[in-house]
Amino acid sequence: MKTVFEYTRGMRPVTTTYCPGCTHGIAHRLVMEVLVEKGLLGDTIGVSPIGCSILSHDYMNVDMCESAHGRAPAVASGIRRALPNKTVFTYQGDGDLASIGAGEIIHAAHRGELFTTIFINNAIYGMTGGQMAPTTLIGQKSTTGVDGRKKEISGMPLRISELLATIDGAVFVERVALNTPANVRKAKKAIEKAFTVQQMGLGFGLVEVLSTCPTNWGLSPVDSMTWLEENMIPYYPLGNFRCPEEVK
Repeated sequence: MKTVFEYTRGMRPVTTTYCPGCTHGIAHRLVMEVLVEKGLLGDTIGVSPIGCSILSHDYMNVDMCESAHGRAPAVASGIRRALPNKTVFTYQGDGDLASIGAGEIIHAAHRGELFTTIFINNAIYGMTGGQMAPTTLIGQKSTTGVDGRKKEISGMPLRISELLATIDGAVFVERVALNTPANVRKAKKAIEKAFTVQQMGLGFGLVEVLSTCPTNWGLSPVDSMTWLEENMIPYYPLGNFRCPEEVK
């Protein structure tokens, strides 16, 4: 019988605890598929901070290190400098990276640290209860903004990819989404390029992944995909912001 699906060696064969419709699992698999295909699985160390992302060590079949909230870039910087032959990545959510960890990620990019960041942007805090994040959209409701985000009170949502793309040390920056099969394929290609940048020692790389959070958005999994396409992508346009000529 023809094999139509094969479980990647990069994922541990365990039952997920993510909410139904959450696309963290897709992102996990893409990262692990890339590492397997590049022959890096046994030489990779991941760093996951507080948030839904901290569960990734249950699913990713690589060495993982947990960090304090927002501090994954600092931990990854130390690991990569101490173990320069290892491939290192951080896996962070927007409540973590764009808020308490904003300074960490900006300065890691500024230093051109040789690790890769997978940045999951679902426009809200997930694990801690659906609070407003720096990426929450104008009018989007949250547990700390029940009437929706207001520009005059909370400012505009923070576009991390555009911000980091202005920093010389951030040599690869791309935003992708997981809402369609075609976009999932593009996301995998971006992740592969980001790890190639690290392998070549060119500098810091980040892939921003637009993801769903049906539970905290108060939507069904299917409606969440529609909401992402109709609301997130117009404000957070997909595409590459920086890429070295060597990996284009």
